[in-house]
Amino acid sequence: MKLHKEDRILFLGDSVTDCGRDWDNPEDLGKGYALMTAGMLAARQPLANFTFLNRGISGNKIQDVLDRLDKDCLALKPDVLLFMIGINDTWHNVASPEFGTPASAMSFESRYREFLERVTTAGIHRMLLVEPFVLPYPVDRQQWRKDLDPKLGIIRQLAAEFGCELLCLDGRMNEMAVTTGCQYLTGEDGVHPTPAGHGIIAQALMEKFD
Repeated sequence: MKLHKEDRILFLGDSVTDCGRDWDNPEDLGKGYALMTAGMLAARQPLANFTFLNRGISGNKIQDVLDRLDKDCLALKPDVLLFMIGINDTWHNVASPEFGTPASAMSFESRYREFLERVTTAGIHRMLLVEPFVLPYPVDRQQWRKDLDPKLGIIRQLAAEFGCELLCLDGRMNEMAVTTGCQYLTGEDGVHPTPAGHGIIAQALMEKFD
């Protein structure tokens, strides 16, 4: 993805993006991959005068992002949007009868499509869709694949349909975990990155920018 001088770059998502940011400070980037990526981009292009914004909110699902889209995305008028959502649509659905069902996947697709339609209608066309991910530790996370994998397929399909860039982060993180072990990347829950995990995400994002 090509970046231009004065670009406004928005990170939008859930707790993986949020990573402890100060919600009362609109310029705070949190302590995770958003901060790391912003730092590396600013260092690589020191005269570009980028503006970086983080609007990740812990616990969010795709519907939550839709509910706050005007305030936390469209009103900010980003030139570049990095969007990662979906793990809570699986995690919070584990005990539901709809877990892993076609109905669950269809609901996710409908909401994700609405998100992309609203964003593109608003004139935001440089988008990088980042897959949610889960690592197979603790062992019960392996059961999540039944629900998460169809959602990953939907994100890939929609990225192609809407002409978005795509980062297949689930594969990237699971590949790295074969070498490092899961806990090195996501501690005890298979989802929330350690500093090393955030570093892997930031590196993967940097490869997407010219």
